[in-house]
Amino acid sequence: MSAVVTPASPPTPAEPAEEKVSAAPRAWLRHPVVRRLWPLAVAAVVLVPLAALLWGSGAWPSALSVDVKTPLDDTYTWIVRNRDTNPVFLYGLLHLSNWADGSVSWVTDLLESLGWSPVIAAAVLLSWRIGGLRDRRGLKLAGITFAAFTVCGLLGMWQATMETLALMAVAVAVSAVIGGALGLGAGLSDRFERVLRPVLDTMQIMPAFAYLLPLVLLFDVGVPSALIATIIYAAPPMARLTALGLRGADQGVMEAAESLGTSPVQRLLTARLPLARKEILLGLNQTIMMALSMVTIASVIGAGGLGEEVFHALSILDVGGALAAGIPIVLLAVWLDRVTAAAGERLGEGAAPSGSSWLHGWRAWLLAVGSGTVLGAVGWQLLVADWPEAWNVDIASPVQSGVDWFTGHLAEGVPVLGGTRTWAGNFTIWVLDPIRSVLTGTPWWLLVLLVAALALLAGGWGAMCTAALAMAGVGVIGVWGHALDTLSQAIAGVAVTLVLGFIIGVAGARVPLLERILRPVLDTLQTLPQFIYLIPVVALFNVGRAPAVAAAVLYALPAVVRITMQGLRQVDPATLEAARSMGASTFQQIRQVQVPLARPALMLALNQGVVLVLAMVIVGGFVGSGALGYDVVYGLQKSQLGVGLTAGVAIVLLGLVLDRTTQRPNKGNGRH
Repeated sequence: MSAVVTPASPPTPAEPAEEKVSAAPRAWLRHPVVRRLWPLAVAAVVLVPLAALLWGSGAWPSALSVDVKTPLDDTYTWIVRNRDTNPVFLYGLLHLSNWADGSVSWVTDLLESLGWSPVIAAAVLLSWRIGGLRDRRGLKLAGITFAAFTVCGLLGMWQATMETLALMAVAVAVSAVIGGALGLGAGLSDRFERVLRPVLDTMQIMPAFAYLLPLVLLFDVGVPSALIATIIYAAPPMARLTALGLRGADQGVMEAAESLGTSPVQRLLTARLPLARKEILLGLNQTIMMALSMVTIASVIGAGGLGEEVFHALSILDVGGALAAGIPIVLLAVWLDRVTAAAGERLGEGAAPSGSSWLHGWRAWLLAVGSGTVLGAVGWQLLVADWPEAWNVDIASPVQSGVDWFTGHLAEGVPVLGGTRTWAGNFTIWVLDPIRSVLTGTPWWLLVLLVAALALLAGGWGAMCTAALAMAGVGVIGVWGHALDTLSQAIAGVAVTLVLGFIIGVAGARVPLLERILRPVLDTLQTLPQFIYLIPVVALFNVGRAPAVAAAVLYALPAVVRITMQGLRQVDPATLEAARSMGASTFQQIRQVQVPLARPALMLALNQGVVLVLAMVIVGGFVGSGALGYDVVYGLQKSQLGVGLTAGVAIVLLGLVLDRTTQRPNKGNGRH
C-alpha cells in the first residue's frame, strides 16, 4: 500500500508593512487620555471657529458680558432706604442683627467688668485643668496661657484682645452647635450626607472675603455681619469631622450595643458619639482656628478688636503698629490650638481619671479656682479692672525704626544681591508680568477650552462642565481682565509653593531629623491667621503684587509640605527595601518608587496649595495686589457693593476652576 503524502501547508504570507505602521496610531488612539479628550476635541473643532467668527479671538467679548454691577448697586441702595421699614428686615433680619450685636456686647462687657486679673486667672486655671492637674503638660499649658495673656496686656492690646475674644467665643459656640448638628445628620443619613457634601465643598472653596460681601448687603458694616460671616466660615470643619467620626465608629462595638437591646438614641449617646469624640474635638480645633482667622479679616467691615488694629497699621504702612497687634493674634491662636490639642491628646490616651482620683483632681481644681477668684478680686480692687497703662511696653517705635533702617540699607542697592525690594521688582517684571501677558493675550475661547480639558483629565465630565462654566462665568459678569490678573498671581504662587513644598517635603520624609525640626515650625505657621502673613512681607518687600504672592506662598507652604511628607512616609517600606536591594540610588527610589506610590497624596497637596494660594492672593488686596482683591477691599470700604460683590463672585468662580482642574480623582464620588 502506497504511503499517503500530506501536502505541505502553504507559507504564511508576511504581515504587510502598512499594517505594522498603522498599529502604532491605533494603540495611541486607545490611550485613556486620548479616549477621554477626543469628544471634547470634536466639540472644539465645531464650536471654536463659530465662536471666533461671531465674537472674535481676543479678550472676552463685551457682547457676551452682562452688567451685574448696576443692579447690585441699585439693590444696595434699595436695601439702605428700606432697612428700617420693610417687614423682612423689621421682623426677621433685624432680630438676628440685634441678637448678634447683643450677644457679643454682653460677652465683651462681662470680660471687661471682670478685669484683667480674673480673666488671666480663669484662662490659666482652665488650661491647667484641660492639660491635666497632675501632669507636667498641664503646668506647661498653664504657663503658656499666662505668658500669652500677659504679653497681650503689655503690648497695650488688652481691650482689643477682649473684643476679639468675645467675638470668638460667640462665633465658636454657635459654629460648633450648627456644625455638630449638620455633622450628626450627615453621619447618620447617607441621603443627607450626599446633599450636604457639595454645600460644604463650595463653602470651603470660597475665600473668606466672599462671605463678607453679601452679609454687608443685608446687615451693613459692623459686628453682626462679622459674627454671622465667621459662623458660616467656621462651621464646615465641625460638620465634616463630626460626620467622619460618626461614620468611622467601630462596627463591632455598634453591633455589641445593638445586641444588648439599646435603642438608636441610646446607641448614639453611649457608643457612637463617645467613639467619635477625637474627630469631634479635632473639628472644634479647626473651627476655632478658622473663626480666629475670619475674625481678623472681618475687621475690614467693622468687627473691631485686634484685626482692626492690624488693618489700620497696614493701611498706613506702620509695620511696628501692625506687629504690636499681630503678636496678640498669634498668641491667641497658639493658646487656643494648644488647649484643644491637649484635650484631644488626653482623650486619645483615655486620660479621664476615675473614682477617688477623679474626685480628688476636681477638688484640687475647684480649690485653685476659688483661690484664683479671690486673688483676681483683690487684683481688681488694687489695680482696677483696666490693664494699667504704666505697664505697657512700646515695641511699635523700635520695630518701625528697625524697618526704616532695613529699608535704607538692605531693601535696595545691596552689591551683588540687590536687596529685597529689588527681588520683588524683578519677580514682578520677569515672572508676574509675562504670565499675565500670556493669559490676557490668549483668546478667551482657548482659555475656556484649556480649563475644560484640564478638568476633564482631573475629575471627569462633571468637573469639566463645572470648570468650563465657572471660567465662562467670570467673563459673563464683566471682570475677565481682573480675574486673569488674579489668576496670574495664583499661578506664580502655586508654582513657587509646589517647588519649595515638594523639595522640603521629600527632604523631610527622607531625613527624620529634618522632619522633627520642621514639625514645630509647620505647627506654628498653620495656626497663624491670614492677616499675620502680610506683616513680614510688607516689611521686606513694601507693597505690590510680589509681596502678595510671597504671603500666599508662606500661607500655603505648610499644608503642601505636611501632606507631601505624610504621603511619602506612608509608602510601603518593603517596596523601598526591594528597590534598595536592586541597587537603586536615593534619587531613583524617590522618583521611581515613592513619588508614583504617593501620587494621591501629592495630588491632594497640589489641590490644597492651589486653593490656599488663591485665598491668600485675595487677602493681598490689602497690600496692593490689585485685581479682584483690590476690588473687594474697595467695594467694602467705599460701600460700592456692585464692584465688591462682582469681584467676590468672580473669586468663587476662580476657586471652582482651580479646584476642579486640580482635584484628585475619587471613584467613590463618581469622578473618573
